[in-house]
Amino acid sequence: MEYWLHILVLIGIYAIAALALNLVAGYAGLLSMAHAAFYGVGAYVVALLGLKLGLPFWLSIVCAASVTSLLGFIASLALLRVHDDHFVLVTFGLQLIATGLMTNWIAATNGPMGLPGIPQPILFGFSFDTHWRFLALTWSFATVAFAFCRCLVRAPFGRVLRAIREDEVFAQAMGKNVTNYKVTVFVVAAALVSIAGGLYASYTTFIDPTSFTIQESIFLLAIVIVGGAGNLWGSILGAAILVAAPELLRFVGLPSSVAANVRQILYGTLLVIVMLFRPRGLLGEFDFRDK
Repeated sequence: MEYWLHILVLIGIYAIAALALNLVAGYAGLLSMAHAAFYGVGAYVVALLGLKLGLPFWLSIVCAASVTSLLGFIASLALLRVHDDHFVLVTFGLQLIATGLMTNWIAATNGPMGLPGIPQPILFGFSFDTHWRFLALTWSFATVAFAFCRCLVRAPFGRVLRAIREDEVFAQAMGKNVTNYKVTVFVVAAALVSIAGGLYASYTTFIDPTSFTIQESIFLLAIVIVGGAGNLWGSILGAAILVAAPELLRFVGLPSSVAANVRQILYGTLLVIVMLFRPRGLLGEFDFRDK
């Protein structure tokens, strides 16, 4: 039972991260490969503030969102100069830079040795130190994140994002400040994914740079694509499928060394099948082949 609760917690965390990426990739059509970087920054900020300063969880989360918002704003200014394939390459480069900093900035991140002993959340004197409690906390955050994103994409802001995705020149011709909308959605998504990172750090109580590499960015993007880009429910479904499906390999009895490689094969197979038979994702409205 504890094992399945663990899986549900991870699904909730990845659902929040995928919702954030879906705003950028699914609704605005900006294919970002750097969201694991913001995910990692959120995790490290929460971990360091809890370990070094003893700040409460809620304040650490607020600080993490603030820091990543600022970093997202700075990154978006550089990204505004490029489009389409070049945008993907620049975000890829930003992700590699972030991973390098996490690995080599020993004074802050402890490098490859990671940060152990991260305190678990305590809110209003209530400690979330069991799987049941953390599950409730995670899905509370996921519910709020979903409601926030739903309001955002149903508002005029969301309609402008779709217009930018479909035809940026037309959106600009209609008097919309495309630059402001792109910067805003990137900042919002960076802040939101940092919350997922903070939850991950507090749940596992240990983080290291290997959790926030380019492979993690690809995994987050795969969740969005499989579930359906441009559909918030797709982010939830994609997280459930890609987090839970590989865990079934545990029941096959494969050695751990083999299971890790088979997991990657399974991810790739799922992506190929979805792209062949459901190119818009299982629930999505946007086809990346149109870009």
